[in-house]
Amino acid sequence: MKAVICTKYGPPDVLKLEEIGKPTPRDNEVLIRIRAATVTMGDCEIRGFRMPLWIWLPARIGFGFRGPRRKILGQELAGEIAAVGRDVKLFGKGDQVFAATGFNLGAYAEYTCLPEDGALATKPVNTTYEEAATVPTGGLTALHFLRKAKIQSGQKVLINGAGGSIGTLAIQLAKHFGAEVTGVDSTGKLDMVKSIGADHVIDYTKEDFTASGESYKVIFDVVGRSSFSRSIVSLKPGGRYLLANPGLAQMARGSFTSRTSNRKVVFGQPEEKAEDLAFLRGLIETHGVRPVVDRAYTLDRIVEAHRYVESGRKKGNVVITV
Repeated sequence: MKAVICTKYGPPDVLKLEEIGKPTPRDNEVLIRIRAATVTMGDCEIRGFRMPLWIWLPARIGFGFRGPRRKILGQELAGEIAAVGRDVKLFGKGDQVFAATGFNLGAYAEYTCLPEDGALATKPVNTTYEEAATVPTGGLTALHFLRKAKIQSGQKVLINGAGGSIGTLAIQLAKHFGAEVTGVDSTGKLDMVKSIGADHVIDYTKEDFTASGESYKVIFDVVGRSSFSRSIVSLKPGGRYLLANPGLAQMARGSFTSRTSNRKVVFGQPEEKAEDLAFLRGLIETHGVRPVVDRAYTLDRIVEAHRYVESGRKKGNVVITV
């Protein structure tokens, strides 16, 4: 089968399309014929090993010292089941599925094996493979944090980084939960952010949302670039500050703030579960939630796709068709 191999850390050019053996599913696994995957900023960070200093050593141990231990990157996919292990009961050959592979990676290939009890579910019937592949990582992250926010109808929610893979689904989930949503991103993404449901938009290149005098019940910082102290001030009493990509200082200050005030700071690694994927599938099929695809590349253009994602210009998601 064809797969993109990353044998060392570095720029996009370290990615090479090669022919390798097709995997065989274990007893509890399914073999998926991948039809689409995505390129996320997380994939780019793993490839280039751009990690904060405080997690550099544990990340190096986890991912590999000289190069990625798991040489096929890619954290989410959609495809069809080509074969099943003898103990598999939840899926059958031919089922159309979407999945998060997490740090096991493996989506930049024609085939991969996943356990049937992983973050794997039948894909929404009203999406293409390309659209479905964009949902697991961003959708599960957005759902995890917004559930922690315990949003009530009419509450004001601000999403910083609203135009990315997490943000575009966070906007739609917050609207589903009844919020009045403000999306913050760069100039070129604001029309798209409004088109998927944001009630208000802020161009961060022209305005600091913490200086507007507006306050919010929830501030969800997807990208980890908002001022901690000013964001806390911008929260209403009892509000929640959600941090999808916090630094060490933000986590330390967040723990202290949560203990000593009525404003709560929420961070942590989301758990990827099949039942949450099924919940997202239901919203897509019956409640108008829709994935946002910016560009699609073929597997042999993976280097170009990584360069585009690293440029910061993508709106929503970048897809790889396999």
